[in-house]
Amino acid sequence: MKKKIYIYSVALAAGLFFTSSCNSKLDVDPTQSIDETDALSTSKDVEVTLIGCYDALQDVDVYGGAFQYSSELLGDNEEIAFGGTFQNMLEISDKQLTTVNVTAELTWRDSYVTINRCNNVLSALSIVDEEKRARIEGEARFIRGSVYFDLVRLYAKTWGDGDNATNPGVPLVLEPTRVVTDENKLARNSVAEVYAQVLEDLNAAKSLLPETNTIYANKYAASAQLSRVYLQQGNFALARDEANTVIGSDDYTLNSTFESLFYTFINNGGANPREYIFSMIVTSQDGTNDMNTYFGTTVDDIPGTGGRGDIRILTKHRALYEAGDKRGAFFLTPNSNTYTQKHLDNLGNVVQFRLAEMYLTRAEANFRLGTVVGATPLADINRIRVRAGLKAATAVTLPSILKERHLELAFEGLALHDAKRNKQNVGTIPYNSPRLIFPVPQREIDVNNKLVQNEGYN
Repeated sequence: MKKKIYIYSVALAAGLFFTSSCNSKLDVDPTQSIDETDALSTSKDVEVTLIGCYDALQDVDVYGGAFQYSSELLGDNEEIAFGGTFQNMLEISDKQLTTVNVTAELTWRDSYVTINRCNNVLSALSIVDEEKRARIEGEARFIRGSVYFDLVRLYAKTWGDGDNATNPGVPLVLEPTRVVTDENKLARNSVAEVYAQVLEDLNAAKSLLPETNTIYANKYAASAQLSRVYLQQGNFALARDEANTVIGSDDYTLNSTFESLFYTFINNGGANPREYIFSMIVTSQDGTNDMNTYFGTTVDDIPGTGGRGDIRILTKHRALYEAGDKRGAFFLTPNSNTYTQKHLDNLGNVVQFRLAEMYLTRAEANFRLGTVVGATPLADINRIRVRAGLKAATAVTLPSILKERHLELAFEGLALHDAKRNKQNVGTIPYNSPRLIFPVPQREIDVNNKLVQNEGYN
């Protein structure tokens, strides 16, 4: 019996992609379903669907911005302020989300669109040309594992907050969604189960991906993501080792100046700096940088800048920098508000991992463990400090390492998760407060009675 791919709203969004040369596949009568063999029948079909996975990943409600700005707003300790009027953003900034919050709804939906596209690729590996099969599987598993990691961090209790084996995470959907029935509506898997799947996907990706892969994910992107996962779990040895793998590859180098890391389109014509391990590529034809939308603003004497100017940098944050720190000068006040220059470039790429984070992770993990893998914590921290125009430190402590991480990676999407893994309050809000977790969207609860809502939203 031929399998059918049923077309309904979410599956249609998840999409099966076709090349322009396959016009005959588009010349069909309207129908509620198409044969799976007609949808994915050649290796080229699967390759095009994989491009669709990246397209979904760079959506503004996934890695094009929402995962990152949600972490910054929820994890903010009065260092930034949201000055816009969008209710969904105000709710996140105030840590007072409702179950109908638009960002929470679209991030959940579009993340599962991305996952479904990956599942379609993974279900059709048998028809992929053998010489491409490992890479294609690796890319799909990298994307799926990455999205599940950020979903579980945003919509569930953090790792170690209670029993990971019983805390509800997010539903694990590992097969293509072809038709929705009561039988395939899924409950939430546990936090532990989601993390296990994340690690399975990312470790598989690391083993399958090549060392270089143009603008797409390679094995070092998988290692960088693994280092984040292990750090979130408090598995410092493996976090250190994955970061050390990326550093030791010699495929990436720290930019000579902090300022040259950003304005990727304005200054580099869209090319990534050598420090970027993986990013969402934005061009004038494709992609949107939603970090720019909210953090950015138009500066008259810098062509190519833009944005709503909704997220402003407050004095409390700027006071954290030492005198002479170039990172502390990387702000502009074109009007009465101050903005970071990290996200002013209207067509700037959205960085996911860069080498500085790997040095900071290795330093922290080595310090916590009392080890010296790759370099001493002091040496790694001084690489970051000296690049920022500061004198080399003579000693480091855990608080000084965490402060360097906070300043170096400010406004790049790590604020909430670093606070949670270090059990630090966000202002007066405890790190494990339900207010720092997104609700399961009411829309999803309404159509799937197997889903349970997060604490504080019932």
